[in-house]
Amino acid sequence: MSGGKQRSGHGFEDFHLGQRFVHATPRTLTEADQSLYIALTGSRACLHSAETCAQAAGLPRRPLEDMLVFNTAFGKTVPDISLNAVANLGYAELRFLEPVYAGDTLAVESEVIGLKENANRQTGVVYVRSTARNQHGRAVLGWVRWVMVHKRDPAAACGPTVLPQLQAAVAPAQLATGLFGAAAVRVREFTRAAELWDDYAVGERIDHGAAMTINDSDHSLATRLYQNTAKAHFDARTMATRPMGQRLVYGGHVISLCKALAYDGLENVLGLLAINAGSHVNPAFAGDTLCCATTVLEKFDFGAAPVGGLRLRMVGAKNIDGAGAIAFTAPGAGRPPHTVLDLDFTVAIPKRPLH
Repeated sequence: MSGGKQRSGHGFEDFHLGQRFVHATPRTLTEADQSLYIALTGSRACLHSAETCAQAAGLPRRPLEDMLVFNTAFGKTVPDISLNAVANLGYAELRFLEPVYAGDTLAVESEVIGLKENANRQTGVVYVRSTARNQHGRAVLGWVRWVMVHKRDPAAACGPTVLPQLQAAVAPAQLATGLFGAAAVRVREFTRAAELWDDYAVGERIDHGAAMTINDSDHSLATRLYQNTAKAHFDARTMATRPMGQRLVYGGHVISLCKALAYDGLENVLGLLAINAGSHVNPAFAGDTLCCATTVLEKFDFGAAPVGGLRLRMVGAKNIDGAGAIAFTAPGAGRPPHTVLDLDFTVAIPKRPLH
């Protein structure tokens, strides 16, 4: 006799507008998590790599990687939101509000803000707004994402379509720019790269030279590191019966890999301020080789602040002959099948001192 203890996740028909989730089991992040993240992604971000760099730049100690924090917080939402996902589709209004350090504990809550049943009645898209807080109750991260979820019963009735109104980009006034002081410019002493905020131009394109092959072991370990239990990433037997025929690489891991590849040419970036919009255009699988290119969309001068903002568009592609072959198609236009990621994000970078 079943005792009702099965944890099968939610089908699309189980969601309703305004529904709230307090996601289970907060997570304390450690220096070991940071080291494993670096091992799985190859990240070389300066402030996250060395205590000496972070302290010279004016921080008390090295913060945890931005995407390690996001992916961990994201993983907390999976059992309630996307355990039965077809795929995570996109992000918006993702703000990094304050740094997270080793020893900090994250707890996450979400609210359903939009729903749309697909025409095939087999699946639907769920929009949620999530917030991660530290052990002091302060919000450190907030974001919107939308995910396609299987229905348990294709004939089940679903409510009307409600699509949330989302910002095209996080406004400069909403960015957490006060973290860095005048010492932030010292980051270039450690990166040995000269380029600062002043040296980037709107419309400039950077083809990042490196490429990275996704190992089956690496993406599996990464997904487990984030406690992301989505069947699409964990369960090869189930996925063999689905149209993809195999496990998908978690989209947050794809972002992390492309961010690591983009270090060359953006060495003095201090950290992420926001992800304005993002979409996983096509799936990535173990064995795919990723490369990426970035263009500068906007520059933000925060007045007297010693840092400026760069709004960037990064396109990641798989199994092509280098970043120079990546096409930056117009938003909404058809994109080549080798494109796996289209990410619009804002970073902080030191400005050139006036004297």
